Formats: sequence, C-alpha cells, structure tokens
Amino acid sequence: MSAPGTKEFLDRTELVLVRPDVTRKEIASLCLHARANNFRAICVNSSRVAEAFVLLEESDVKVISTIGFPIGAADSDVKRYETEVAIDNGAQEFEVVLNLGHLKDREEANMLRELRDIVDAAEERPVSILLGAKLLTKEEQLFICNLALESGAKFVNAGNANIETIKLLRETLGKKFGIKVTGEMADAQTALELIEIGATNFTTPFISQS
Repeated sequence: MSAPGTKEFLDRTELVLVRPDVTRKEIASLCLHARANNFRAICVNSSRVAEAFVLLEESDVKVISTIGFPIGAADSDVKRYETEVAIDNGAQEFEVVLNLGHLKDREEANMLRELRDIVDAAEERPVSILLGAKLLTKEEQLFICNLALESGAKFVNAGNANIETIKLLRETLGKKFGIKVTGEMADAQTALELIEIGATNFTTPFISQS
C-alpha cells in the first residue's frame, strides 16, 4: 500500500465538512480541493448535498450524505426520509448516526429495523454506520457490528479508533466489510499500519483555506 498523498491512498480517503455553520463558500472550497486532488469522496450534511453534487459533476468524487447527524436521536421514519431526499439531491453514499439511547436500552429490533429501512431506501448505495468507538464499550462495539452485518450496511466508521479497536472490528466483521478510520493521517507509518490490520478507508476533516 502506498503512503498518504499517493493515488492509491487518495482513493481510500473521504474529506469531511459537517460543522453546523458551514457556508456555501466552504462547500465550494471543499469540492474544488477534492476534484483537484482526486479524493475518493466528500461527506457533507444532507442540506448541502445538492450543491456539492453540482460542483462535483463530471468528476469521480462521490458525495456522501450524513443521516441523523449529529446525535442520531431522530425518529426512524425521519432518517429514512432524509435518505430519500439526499438521493434525490445526488447523494451516492450515506453516513448514519445511530440512536445511542436505543443502543443503551439494547433495543435491537428497533435499531435493526431502522438500519434496514435506511439501507432499503439507499437502493444499493453504500451505507456506513458511525460507530464512534471511543464512546462505546467493547460489548457495544460488537453489538453494532452485528447490526451492521445483519442490516446490509457496507461500512462502519470507527472514528479515531486505536489499533486494538481496528483489530477487534476486523475480526468481528470479516475480511470484506469496510472499516473507516477518522483522523488527519499525517503519520504515514500509522496509516499504513491501520491498513495492514484492517482499515479500508480514511475520513479526514477538511479545513477550509478561505
């Protein structure tokens, strides 16, 4: 695997800009940077999908929409509708925030139904589940991984996970399931280590230069 900055690494990397105060100018800057450097994708809030899609037309950069961001506590029907609207606006992939209250209550049936509804609404477009591994116990991480496998999702986003967590996720999810890791990835050696043990994609916060 090549180091950060190379085409092979950029093909694994998603630029993320999901602050609540993001401006149209910043979205334009994000899309310009992603196009110029051939990143795999950009991730924005669902309200910004339409403009990002237009700015990235005729490029290979995919548009990922958040669903239920940032706290995941919206009703399941709201999340499904958000997915459908994002598709109408050009979203090609999705990053879903789970309802942590349902997780703490172990409402497995409700959580699985919600995820399956979103996956169904996505119509074969990849769905990623935001795991936020540092906020969860090991048992909760495994619980979500099993939901991901049953729901038809394609990725989990482990956030700023450590090597031990990535190993656990890979062991639980099997060889082919996608695992995203969030971070600046300035350290090429760390990035390569994470890929070796099972990370498939990186999500990097975009810092606007404007």
